[in-house]
Amino acid sequence: MSRTVILGAAQLGPVARHDSRTSVVNRLLDLMREAHYLRCDVVAFPELALTTFFPRWPLEDEAEIDSFYEIEMPGPETRPLFDEAARLGIGFSLGYAELILDQGRKRRFNSSVLVDKRGKILGKYRKVHLPGHSDVLDRPGQHLEKRFFEVGDLGFPVWRAFGGIFGMCICNDRRWPETYRVMGLKGVEVILLGYNSPVGLGDPYELDALEPFHNHLVMQSGAYQNATWVVGVAKAGSEEGFNMIGQTCIIAPSGEIVAQCATLGDELVVRKCDLDFAAPYRADIFNFAAHRRPEHYQLIVERAGAVPPPEEPAE
Repeated sequence: MSRTVILGAAQLGPVARHDSRTSVVNRLLDLMREAHYLRCDVVAFPELALTTFFPRWPLEDEAEIDSFYEIEMPGPETRPLFDEAARLGIGFSLGYAELILDQGRKRRFNSSVLVDKRGKILGKYRKVHLPGHSDVLDRPGQHLEKRFFEVGDLGFPVWRAFGGIFGMCICNDRRWPETYRVMGLKGVEVILLGYNSPVGLGDPYELDALEPFHNHLVMQSGAYQNATWVVGVAKAGSEEGFNMIGQTCIIAPSGEIVAQCATLGDELVVRKCDLDFAAPYRADIFNFAAHRRPEHYQLIVERAGAVPPPEEPAE
């Protein structure tokens, strides 16, 4: 008998700089209730879902910076999400900016939590692959994640939940094969992946034009090469003058996109996913035990570093 889980990907349209937490949480609640109506077991929300993507600005005022972070999860403004999840019997993942005090020092992370059907936090992930820069550049838009976040310190854990093995990652993590492989080696069956991906920050047009293609490419390849379902859920639309690409989707272990949002606003897509659909891939082409050879990788790296210099041109 196959194991099935109904997954929801809850895309968010733009969140303005001064939108209140309450207004955003109400939007999330609407999407959660729709997901419950469609019989979802778990619904995924985007990266930094509770606020606008604030690392686009070189903020200096400490109080304003702190206002974008959560000092507890759940807190007074996010508690309704947890209470409603428990009432409805639905799980969710939520991306947010996390602020903790560690021996009197502020530490900031780009984080996500996985919440079970009782409204209880099962686990937390902190973003490892921070993109962008820490210094302000001379360009139309900034991407200052290295200024506002530390590199995540929790690794890539997985959890037994909703009848399967779940993992999480965030935005730029999706571009790095190690993200999927570490979880793949732990037997992950579903990866919940929130992102905020803008175009028009000042990159060459050749890169901006291919951003939608690259967005799906890395998630599809990660799903296929590790025989896992991937739920990629975005913030979308024109947010504070910057275009977020959206493209929220659900990807099968075959690498195929099986559901995708059609708008750049608040939108839910749902898919009934057979967790055993990956079995033929794990048994054959991506049977890690049979075919993967990590003992040879260091040798390959060492040999690659020993490439002789190019020959001098003949006189």
